[in-house]
Amino acid sequence: MKKVAISIGDLNGIGIQLALENHQTVSKIVEPLYCIDSKMLQQASEKLNIPIPNNFQILEEETAPSFEIEPGMVCKESGRYAYNSFIEAVEFAKEKKVDAVCTLPIHKKAWELAGIDYKGHTDALRDFFDAEAIMMLGCPRMYVALFTEHIPLKEVAPSIDEKKLTRFLLDFHRTAKPAKTVAVLSLNPHAGDGGVLGNEEEIIQKAIDNANTTLRQAQGTVAEPVEAFTSPLVPDVAFTPNIRKHYTHYVAMYHDQGLAPLKALYFDEGINVSLNLPILRTSVDHGTAFDIAYKGVELNSLSYVNAIKYIVSFS
Repeated sequence: MKKVAISIGDLNGIGIQLALENHQTVSKIVEPLYCIDSKMLQQASEKLNIPIPNNFQILEEETAPSFEIEPGMVCKESGRYAYNSFIEAVEFAKEKKVDAVCTLPIHKKAWELAGIDYKGHTDALRDFFDAEAIMMLGCPRMYVALFTEHIPLKEVAPSIDEKKLTRFLLDFHRTAKPAKTVAVLSLNPHAGDGGVLGNEEEIIQKAIDNANTTLRQAQGTVAEPVEAFTSPLVPDVAFTPNIRKHYTHYVAMYHDQGLAPLKALYFDEGINVSLNLPILRTSVDHGTAFDIAYKGVELNSLSYVNAIKYIVSFS
């Protein structure tokens, strides 16, 4: 059974409720180690009125200075605790004490208030490992990788670079291991209409050609063309049923282009995976849900459980 370090996320949110309520399910899939100390766990348990399972394995020492949990509040104390919990989980993975890391949701503003420079887990992981981590979200029926992530829309087009996109495609194919051809989205409406609506598709196509050629040569099948990636697809039809049935993996040029259709189709079951790193990290694909934290609301746990199951299926 694989061992997984679970960073507890923002304790003012729903992460700890997910961990407590789903422990019995998760512990049948993996051996979890929760990056939270006994004092904060006991406080959360009492506020939630959820008992701590007997086999709920945690850290003995304090993860960070303890604080009073304030459900639904953005504060530096919860931000610092969430960050330190994440750091501890990553350290366990680096030291090979666990096989993977699963992260529960953080609040980016809380991290900022705590003086943490990173905007989120993926940014931090890039810096920790000096690697171009790839953000992929979705479920087995549809995964979407993002070429650009949390940047203003006006910066997306200038970011479309042939060399960078070529490397991204190759890294993605190597680490995501798609069984089918990957669908690559164009940037502009109508895939640019031959340059009438933009010429970024020319750059995207060159990167696709580079990646396809490299992969054909690596497979030793130059004489028999192998399409690892499609030519740039028109985004407004790429997710229709007739097109979607041919693909399990997509590459989007920017955040909302890929995640709007993904979440419309598979919001409850989607997960977040960090690829192209020395460690495996998965996460829920939702936020801290401050509006319902500690209110006795029944949570949808599908994303969390799926994030754990991905670790087991990954080889």
